[in-house]
Amino acid sequence: MYKKIFRNFGILISAVLFGLALYIIHNKLRQYHYQDIANQILQTPISVLFFAVVLTFLDYLVLTGYDALALIYIKFPLKYSKIATASFVGYAFSINTTVIGGSAARYRIYSALEVSAGDVARLVLFCGLTFWLGLFAIGGMVFLLQPQHIPQSFHLPFLSVRPIGIILLVVVFAYIVLSAFIKKPLKVRDWQFEMPTLTLSLGQIAISSLDWALAGAVLYVLLPRGMELSFSKFLGFFLLGQIGGIISSVPGGLGVFETIILLLLSDYTEPAMLAGSLLLYRIIYYLLPLMIASALLGTHELLPRIKFIKQLTGIFGRFASAIIPHIFAFVTFAAGAILLFSGALPAVKSRLVVLRDFLPLPAIEISHFLTSIIGVALLILARGLQKRIDAAYHITVGLIIGGTIFSLVKGLDYEEALILAIMLLALLPCKKEFYRKGSLLHERFSFEWVISIIAVVACSIWLGMFSYKHVDYSNHLWWQFAFEADAPRFLRATIAGTIFLLFYFFARIVAVHRTITAVQDIDELGKAEQIVRSSPKTYAWLALLGDKKFLFDDNYKAFIMYGVQGRSWIAMGDPVGPEANWQTVIWNFRELCDQYDGWPVFYQVEKTHLDLYIELGMTFLKLGEEASVNLQTFSLEGAIHRGLRYSRNKLEKENCAFSIIPAKEVQGMLDEFKNVSDSWLQEKKTREKKFSLGFFNPDYLSKTPVAVVKQDNRIIAFANILLGAEKNELSVDLMRFLPASPDGIMDYLFTELLLWGKEQGCNWFNFGMTPLSGLENKPLAPFWSRTGVYIFRHGEHFYNFQGLRHYKEKFNPVWQPKYLACPKGLMLPRILANIASLTSGSVKGIIMK
Repeated sequence: MYKKIFRNFGILISAVLFGLALYIIHNKLRQYHYQDIANQILQTPISVLFFAVVLTFLDYLVLTGYDALALIYIKFPLKYSKIATASFVGYAFSINTTVIGGSAARYRIYSALEVSAGDVARLVLFCGLTFWLGLFAIGGMVFLLQPQHIPQSFHLPFLSVRPIGIILLVVVFAYIVLSAFIKKPLKVRDWQFEMPTLTLSLGQIAISSLDWALAGAVLYVLLPRGMELSFSKFLGFFLLGQIGGIISSVPGGLGVFETIILLLLSDYTEPAMLAGSLLLYRIIYYLLPLMIASALLGTHELLPRIKFIKQLTGIFGRFASAIIPHIFAFVTFAAGAILLFSGALPAVKSRLVVLRDFLPLPAIEISHFLTSIIGVALLILARGLQKRIDAAYHITVGLIIGGTIFSLVKGLDYEEALILAIMLLALLPCKKEFYRKGSLLHERFSFEWVISIIAVVACSIWLGMFSYKHVDYSNHLWWQFAFEADAPRFLRATIAGTIFLLFYFFARIVAVHRTITAVQDIDELGKAEQIVRSSPKTYAWLALLGDKKFLFDDNYKAFIMYGVQGRSWIAMGDPVGPEANWQTVIWNFRELCDQYDGWPVFYQVEKTHLDLYIELGMTFLKLGEEASVNLQTFSLEGAIHRGLRYSRNKLEKENCAFSIIPAKEVQGMLDEFKNVSDSWLQEKKTREKKFSLGFFNPDYLSKTPVAVVKQDNRIIAFANILLGAEKNELSVDLMRFLPASPDGIMDYLFTELLLWGKEQGCNWFNFGMTPLSGLENKPLAPFWSRTGVYIFRHGEHFYNFQGLRHYKEKFNPVWQPKYLACPKGLMLPRILANIASLTSGSVKGIIMK
């Protein structure tokens, strides 16, 4: 709770800094007209714009070098061609959100390229360090050699940046020394960092310094002509602005960076001209790469079979599905901002003259009015796209089409219409990525989203006020309709957009909220049982134990079974039901956990479905391996099954017989099964497990056939039979035998059961998961893997890990990994403890047998 309050407080501080920056910009440009800024933009030569685009391209090319060095550092070399395109898309997105950001984008990229979560974390740390090293290196040199004087208006305790430059260079020098002489990993408590080699460290500084120099060069070439300012001196101002933007935590340093540059460079040129250059810089360095990245993603979805396109997009295609909603959420948000800002600015007079000959005044008035409403609607819909809601996708497509048309009608704004058309073309092929059913009135808006929407609306209002500050306000402006009446159109459109926004949030407040709840009554158990009986996987039968809660999809075709322990909401296995419904129910479960501030955890999920959980931003731990026997090829012939043949012959000589009790006859034999179960528990001095394993539950046992072994007509062993749909899989859950049973009784029961399953035409027999089996113990293996191997070898007091693996090996099974999907962060130890407590029945059950 305190962490959430602290995070929201940080967001609020960023919003305050953004508002303060807007206030300073307003004061700095108070005496200028918006046309002064527009003239600076229009007078910029085409050659300058082209040069700025080329420099931007080169800088984004250099940015991929961060990743190339990081992959060498983590000893996971990949060809540059495999990461270049994917890295560009990731950087185009992350730079527009946060300057240092991109951790999530990199995780999407490299997990798709089979880089482990631990290595991705090291890679992200290395890239972040590279970012700062370059800033410190080039900043230190510039501040030392070109010590700019800081204006007194900044109210800082120092007026020269030379001391800062010395400090920054000392830090860089210390890093180089450590790289040259420290060969062992640095340890701080439980945190460990392996120092890069000297060559890598110098590469980090060189690549990052070049990145910063190119980023500054883009703005430098866009500055107004005639400024007597050397590049080295300007670079110092540029770095100060970037540092201010980073500290503010405002996405992309928007507003804060511009404010600092205006304050620092106002003595060199007119602020209005400088504002035009900064606006061009935002478009070329930030928005243009984002639009290209969006187009690449759309191309990947639209033309996957064309050879050239497939080569170009194939590398990042594996992570495209995960990042597409976030890309288009930002793009749609930007489209809404563009429409609002366009509505706040006066139309170009020459274009209005052209429209005047073709369109009546009401068409222009209505288009201007609707454009602002569409802009506000797109700000709201962006959140729905991020959550993959299909309704948000369809409405967004329709509104962008409308916005494109209205942009042309209201003022022949073909630049704006072209941008929206490109966004539309990129969005159209990606329909399949927006599959979730949901109500737009019930989607949760985070504090960040609310602040962002309010900030954009506030900026559009400020932009309009700035543009029309020379117009004397009077009440009659509201009712003035004329081709030249830009200010009245702005006032009406602003009020319409604001009312629409307030109406939406009011509707959310008064609407009857759809609460995702989990239930466990008789009716729901009956629906769950129908789904279980149609599932090809036998783990689905665990839903009927009575110790779990259910979360169904909207159509009651699939469900998640789960339990709650502490803050961990633990789902048992993958969802049950048709795989086409899994994505929706997984997201619903994620939202349910969020409602109660819980951690969504998926226990024992299969490798083939990990992509579903990657989309939730989860990390993975290998829990162990599941053993399955191919019944189509199973036979007792050959030397490999000599021991099974011996046990079978031995037990038959001792008058043991195997049989199957149909489900309808189980009820009458429960007392005999109960005696066997109680005797087994007493002999083993253990207690019933829960959740992931069956326990003695009469209702549960009565739903399935039971395999029994009798000796002299007395039941000495039994196991309930779980059968998957279409005989895809056969398994058992509850296995018990009398202490006085002959040796090899379970070998005999399993052998007979496998042979029976083969006769019934079943495909596989599932022996279940062996915990901690199959984990790597190599020096570079993750800490969890090496710890798990140690427990596997030396944890016999708690669980017979090795013995269980050796027992299942008798049947020559195929081993498949099972994983834990859970949130990233320091909560992992608590999650593992919660799982242990839930599966053991209690905290005491973890320690006591």
